[in-house]
Amino acid sequence: MANTRDIRRRIKSVKSSSQITRAMQMVAASKMHKAQQAALAGRPYAGLMRQVLAQVASHTVGVQHPLMEPREPRRRAVVVVSPDRGLCGALIVNVMRDAMKYDANDTVYVAVGRKSSQFLSRMRRRVVAEYTFSDPPLFREARAISKCVQELFLKGEVDRVEVVFASFVSALLQRTESCTLLPMTEQSLMPSDSGRMAGGRNDTPAVDEMPLPYGAAEFVFEPSSEEVFGALLPHSLNYRIYQILLEVKASEHSARMVAMRNANDNAQQLMRELTLEYNQLRQAGITQEILEISGSGGGVA
Repeated sequence: MANTRDIRRRIKSVKSSSQITRAMQMVAASKMHKAQQAALAGRPYAGLMRQVLAQVASHTVGVQHPLMEPREPRRRAVVVVSPDRGLCGALIVNVMRDAMKYDANDTVYVAVGRKSSQFLSRMRRRVVAEYTFSDPPLFREARAISKCVQELFLKGEVDRVEVVFASFVSALLQRTESCTLLPMTEQSLMPSDSGRMAGGRNDTPAVDEMPLPYGAAEFVFEPSSEEVFGALLPHSLNYRIYQILLEVKASEHSARMVAMRNANDNAQQLMRELTLEYNQLRQAGITQEILEISGSGGGVA
């Protein structure tokens, strides 16, 4: 049975842990606010770009581009985007669970984030490239990832490129998404207004499911719609990956804030239980001493 000294030591230890989790919760809350604003601010631009691409595609007869070349998916690359640090609840586990659904025999991985690199290495999956990204993410980091997957696709090393990441929904909800990056199709360039398909997997991620800012506006392209389309398509892929990085950062800080808040609440509850146990033991000890004094005093009399 624990004595009062052991309980005091445990109370002190739990109190120290509570102070740490409280500080981490406050830091995560501050970062979450900035990351959430960045992720939400990027969505209108993503929607406008999809609208422009749809307009260019509609004005281009027989849309053809190397990034749109249809192939039989014999070999694929999967981009796994994860946070660099842990202590964010089940976020990383959920992303990695979806990443492991692919057949290891015909899949190569591009690890984005330290946790995905460590996990894929531990699972002995073939990783062809590893990247980290800043907080907040930088566009050049997304461009480097986009360049890597484009080279894999254009060189014929893979026939399909998919991405697995955590999409930001709210401070309390982050949804794991998986979608196709390459090859792009005319259907994937069209603005999405149908929402997600049943079953969870959808080739149109949540970051693109938003109202378009200019409705059905018409555009005039110079020098020609074909040249604009050829220049805009790679840029749209760059920005799509950049938006995914923003979503992951917002999801990471949100999940960490909730996890640290839960940890702090559990620490406070444990401290209350330990304090109650300490007081009960202390009261029992005092009562025992009184009984001993009373008993010994009666014997002397």
